[in-house]
Amino acid sequence: MLKHTRREFVVSAAATSALLGLNGQLAFIPPANAQKANDALAKGFHTFKNGSLEVTNISDGVWEKAHDPAFIKNASVDDTKAALKAAGITDAHVPIPFTVTVVKSGGKTIMFDAGTGAQLAPTAGKLAANMKAAGIDPKSIDAILVTHFHPDHIFGLMAKDTNEQNYPNAEIVLPKAEFAWWTDAGVFAKLPEARHGLAKRIQATLPAWKNVKLVEGEVEVAPGIRALPAFGHTPGH
Repeated sequence: MLKHTRREFVVSAAATSALLGLNGQLAFIPPANAQKANDALAKGFHTFKNGSLEVTNISDGVWEKAHDPAFIKNASVDDTKAALKAAGITDAHVPIPFTVTVVKSGGKTIMFDAGTGAQLAPTAGKLAANMKAAGIDPKSIDAILVTHFHPDHIFGLMAKDTNEQNYPNAEIVLPKAEFAWWTDAGVFAKLPEARHGLAKRIQATLPAWKNVKLVEGEVEVAPGIRALPAFGHTPGH
Protein backbone atom coordinates (compact mmCIF):
# COMPACT_ATOMS: atom_id res chain seq x y z
CA MET A 1 0.00 0.00 0.00
CA LEU A 2 1.23 3.49 -0.82
CA LYS A 3 -0.05 6.52 1.02
CA HIS A 4 0.72 9.78 -0.73
CA THR A 5 0.56 13.18 0.94
CA ARG A 6 2.12 16.51 0.09
CA ARG A 7 4.50 16.16 3.02
CA GLU A 8 5.23 12.47 3.09
CA PHE A 9 5.72 9.64 0.65
CA VAL A 10 4.84 6.68 2.86
CA VAL A 11 5.98 3.32 1.60
CA SER A 12 4.49 0.06 2.73
CA ALA A 13 5.85 -3.37 2.13
CA ALA A 14 2.46 -4.70 1.07
CA ALA A 15 2.65 -6.92 -1.99
CA THR A 16 0.89 -5.77 -5.12
CA SER A 17 0.01 -7.65 -8.27
CA ALA A 18 -0.41 -6.55 -11.84
CA LEU A 19 -3.47 -8.76 -12.01
CA LEU A 20 -5.43 -8.22 -8.81
CA GLY A 21 -7.72 -5.35 -7.95
CA LEU A 22 -8.07 -3.97 -4.44
CA ASN A 23 -10.79 -6.51 -3.67
CA GLY A 24 -8.59 -9.42 -4.72
CA GLN A 25 -10.63 -10.05 -7.87
CA LEU A 26 -9.16 -10.32 -11.32
CA ALA A 27 -9.10 -6.80 -12.75
CA PHE A 28 -7.39 -4.85 -15.51
CA ILE A 29 -7.27 -1.18 -16.30
CA PRO A 30 -9.55 0.06 -19.11
CA PRO A 31 -8.15 -0.04 -22.66
CA ALA A 32 -7.70 3.75 -22.84
CA ASN A 33 -5.60 3.75 -19.69
CA ALA A 34 -3.87 0.58 -20.81
CA GLN A 35 -2.70 2.46 -23.91
CA LYS A 36 -1.23 5.21 -21.73
CA ALA A 37 0.52 2.57 -19.66
CA ASN A 38 1.83 0.89 -22.81
CA ASP A 39 3.13 4.24 -24.06
CA ALA A 40 5.03 4.78 -20.80
CA LEU A 41 6.36 1.23 -20.97
CA ALA A 42 7.58 1.78 -24.52
CA LYS A 43 9.44 4.90 -23.37
CA GLY A 44 10.84 2.98 -20.41
CA PHE A 45 9.97 5.47 -17.67
CA HIS A 46 7.35 7.90 -16.38
CA THR A 47 8.06 10.95 -14.21
CA PHE A 48 5.51 12.90 -12.18
CA LYS A 49 5.33 15.25 -9.20
CA ASN A 50 3.76 14.45 -5.84
CA GLY A 51 3.90 17.68 -3.88
CA SER A 52 7.59 18.53 -3.55
CA LEU A 53 8.66 15.03 -4.59
CA GLU A 54 9.78 14.07 -8.07
CA VAL A 55 8.87 10.45 -8.73
CA THR A 56 10.12 8.37 -11.66
CA ASN A 57 8.86 4.86 -12.31
CA ILE A 58 11.38 2.99 -14.43
CA SER A 59 10.71 -0.23 -16.31
CA ASP A 60 13.09 -3.12 -15.76
CA GLY A 61 11.24 -5.14 -18.37
CA VAL A 62 8.65 -7.83 -17.99
CA TRP A 63 8.31 -11.51 -17.17
CA GLU A 64 6.22 -13.26 -19.79
CA LYS A 65 4.81 -15.91 -17.47
CA ALA A 66 3.21 -18.96 -19.04
CA HIS A 67 -0.44 -19.46 -18.17
CA ASP A 68 -0.83 -21.63 -15.08
CA PRO A 69 -4.25 -22.56 -13.61
CA ALA A 70 -2.74 -22.40 -10.11
CA PHE A 71 -1.40 -18.86 -10.50
CA ILE A 72 -4.62 -16.83 -10.21
CA LYS A 73 -6.79 -18.42 -7.56
CA ASN A 74 -10.12 -16.84 -8.45
CA ALA A 75 -9.99 -16.99 -12.24
CA SER A 76 -9.49 -19.70 -14.83
CA VAL A 77 -6.91 -19.48 -17.60
CA ASP A 78 -9.73 -18.74 -20.06
CA ASP A 79 -10.96 -15.89 -17.83
CA THR A 80 -7.43 -14.53 -17.60
CA LYS A 81 -6.97 -14.61 -21.36
CA ALA A 82 -10.32 -12.89 -21.89
CA ALA A 83 -9.42 -10.11 -19.44
CA LEU A 84 -6.03 -9.60 -21.07
CA LYS A 85 -7.59 -9.41 -24.52
CA ALA A 86 -10.28 -6.98 -23.31
CA ALA A 87 -7.55 -4.69 -21.98
CA GLY A 88 -5.73 -4.71 -25.30
CA ILE A 89 -2.91 -6.90 -23.98
CA THR A 90 -1.64 -10.08 -25.60
CA ASP A 91 -3.16 -13.20 -24.10
CA ALA A 92 -0.25 -15.43 -25.12
CA HIS A 93 1.13 -15.19 -21.60
CA VAL A 94 0.63 -13.32 -18.34
CA PRO A 95 2.81 -10.17 -18.41
CA ILE A 96 4.38 -9.46 -15.02
CA PRO A 97 6.11 -6.04 -15.16
CA PHE A 98 9.19 -5.22 -13.12
CA THR A 99 9.28 -1.57 -12.04
CA VAL A 100 11.80 0.38 -9.97
CA THR A 101 10.85 3.75 -8.49
CA VAL A 102 13.27 6.63 -7.97
CA VAL A 103 12.23 9.54 -5.74
CA LYS A 104 14.02 12.87 -5.41
CA SER A 105 13.28 14.33 -1.99
CA GLY A 106 15.06 16.82 0.24
CA GLY A 107 18.09 16.95 -2.01
CA LYS A 108 18.43 13.16 -1.95
CA THR A 109 17.87 10.62 -4.72
CA ILE A 110 16.27 7.47 -3.36
CA MET A 111 15.68 4.24 -5.25
CA PHE A 112 13.15 1.59 -4.23
CA ASP A 113 14.56 -1.89 -4.83
CA ALA A 114 17.11 -2.61 -7.54
CA GLY A 115 15.38 -4.76 -10.11
CA THR A 116 16.51 -8.00 -11.68
CA GLY A 117 20.04 -7.06 -12.68
CA ALA A 118 19.41 -8.82 -16.02
CA GLN A 119 19.62 -12.09 -14.10
CA LEU A 120 16.06 -13.40 -14.42
CA ALA A 121 13.70 -13.37 -17.40
CA PRO A 122 15.33 -12.70 -20.79
CA THR A 123 12.75 -9.96 -21.36
CA ALA A 124 13.82 -8.16 -18.17
CA GLY A 125 17.05 -6.42 -17.18
CA LYS A 126 16.27 -3.08 -18.83
CA LEU A 127 16.76 -0.89 -15.76
CA ALA A 128 20.20 0.49 -16.66
CA ALA A 129 19.16 1.55 -20.17
CA ASN A 130 15.90 3.08 -18.97
CA MET A 131 17.60 4.92 -16.08
CA LYS A 132 19.88 6.50 -18.68
CA ALA A 133 16.88 7.42 -20.82
CA ALA A 134 15.28 9.04 -17.76
CA GLY A 135 18.45 11.06 -17.11
CA ILE A 136 19.25 9.32 -13.83
CA ASP A 137 22.91 8.49 -13.20
CA PRO A 138 23.29 5.34 -11.04
CA LYS A 139 26.14 7.13 -9.24
CA SER A 140 23.67 9.79 -8.10
CA ILE A 141 21.64 7.31 -6.04
CA ASP A 142 22.08 8.19 -2.36
CA ALA A 143 20.12 5.27 -0.91
CA ILE A 144 18.36 2.13 -2.05
CA LEU A 145 15.36 1.09 0.04
CA VAL A 146 14.82 -2.64 -0.28
CA THR A 147 11.29 -3.87 0.41
CA HIS A 148 12.12 -7.59 0.50
CA PHE A 149 14.68 -10.08 -0.74
CA HIS A 150 13.08 -11.75 -3.76
CA PRO A 151 15.34 -11.87 -6.84
CA ASP A 152 13.44 -9.26 -8.86
CA HIS A 153 14.06 -6.79 -6.04
CA ILE A 154 17.68 -7.46 -5.03
CA PHE A 155 19.60 -9.08 -7.88
CA GLY A 156 20.16 -5.61 -9.33
CA LEU A 157 22.25 -4.79 -6.27
CA MET A 158 24.99 -7.23 -7.29
CA ALA A 159 26.92 -8.23 -10.39
CA LYS A 160 25.95 -11.54 -11.96
CA ASP A 161 29.27 -13.37 -11.84
CA THR A 162 31.15 -11.67 -9.01
CA ASN A 163 28.44 -10.44 -6.61
CA GLU A 164 30.27 -7.09 -6.52
CA GLN A 165 28.02 -4.18 -5.60
CA ASN A 166 26.46 -2.30 -8.48
CA TYR A 167 25.78 0.73 -6.24
CA PRO A 168 28.77 0.88 -3.86
CA ASN A 169 28.23 4.57 -3.08
CA ALA A 170 24.60 4.17 -2.03
CA GLU A 171 23.35 3.34 1.44
CA ILE A 172 21.47 0.04 1.26
CA VAL A 173 18.49 0.20 3.63
CA LEU A 174 17.11 -3.23 4.56
CA PRO A 175 14.21 -4.36 6.75
CA LYS A 176 15.79 -5.86 9.87
CA ALA A 177 13.26 -8.70 10.09
CA GLU A 178 13.80 -9.65 6.45
CA PHE A 179 17.58 -9.58 6.87
CA ALA A 180 17.41 -11.70 10.02
CA TRP A 181 15.16 -14.31 8.40
CA TRP A 182 17.23 -14.82 5.24
CA THR A 183 20.61 -14.79 6.98
CA ASP A 184 19.63 -17.26 9.70
CA ALA A 185 21.47 -20.58 9.42
CA GLY A 186 18.20 -22.45 9.80
CA VAL A 187 16.45 -20.76 6.89
CA PHE A 188 17.18 -23.62 4.49
CA ALA A 189 14.87 -25.94 6.41
CA LYS A 190 12.05 -23.45 5.88
CA LEU A 191 12.62 -22.94 2.16
CA PRO A 192 11.88 -25.11 -0.87
CA GLU A 193 15.06 -26.36 -2.48
CA ALA A 194 14.54 -24.01 -5.41
CA ARG A 195 15.13 -21.06 -3.04
CA HIS A 196 18.34 -22.39 -1.46
CA GLY A 197 20.53 -20.69 -4.05
CA LEU A 198 18.88 -17.36 -3.30
CA ALA A 199 19.48 -17.75 0.44
CA LYS A 200 23.11 -18.72 -0.12
CA ARG A 201 23.67 -15.67 -2.30
CA ILE A 202 22.09 -13.37 0.26
CA GLN A 203 24.22 -14.83 3.04
CA ALA A 204 27.38 -14.47 0.94
CA THR A 205 26.81 -10.79 0.20
CA LEU A 206 24.58 -8.58 2.33
CA PRO A 207 26.09 -9.35 5.79
CA ALA A 208 29.55 -8.34 4.55
CA TRP A 209 28.56 -5.05 2.95
CA LYS A 210 29.64 -2.01 4.95
CA ASN A 211 27.03 0.32 3.48
CA VAL A 212 24.02 -1.63 4.80
CA LYS A 213 21.60 -0.04 7.25
CA LEU A 214 18.95 -2.13 9.02
CA VAL A 215 15.63 -0.55 10.00
CA GLU A 216 12.61 -1.87 11.85
CA GLY A 217 9.13 -0.68 12.67
CA GLU A 218 7.57 2.49 11.32
CA VAL A 219 10.51 4.80 10.74
CA GLU A 220 11.60 7.61 8.45
CA VAL A 221 14.18 6.14 6.10
CA ALA A 222 14.78 9.23 3.95
CA PRO A 223 13.47 12.81 3.84
CA GLY A 224 9.67 12.55 3.69
CA ILE A 225 9.73 8.76 3.26
CA ARG A 226 8.60 6.36 5.97
CA ALA A 227 8.74 2.57 6.02
CA LEU A 228 5.70 0.66 7.26
CA PRO A 229 5.94 -3.05 8.17
CA ALA A 230 3.48 -5.18 6.20
CA PHE A 231 4.67 -8.72 6.75
CA GLY A 232 3.15 -11.56 4.75
CA HIS A 233 4.54 -11.60 1.22
CA THR A 234 7.85 -12.41 2.93
CA PRO A 235 8.60 -12.60 6.67
CA GLY A 236 10.09 -9.11 6.82
CA HIS A 237 8.37 -7.33 3.93
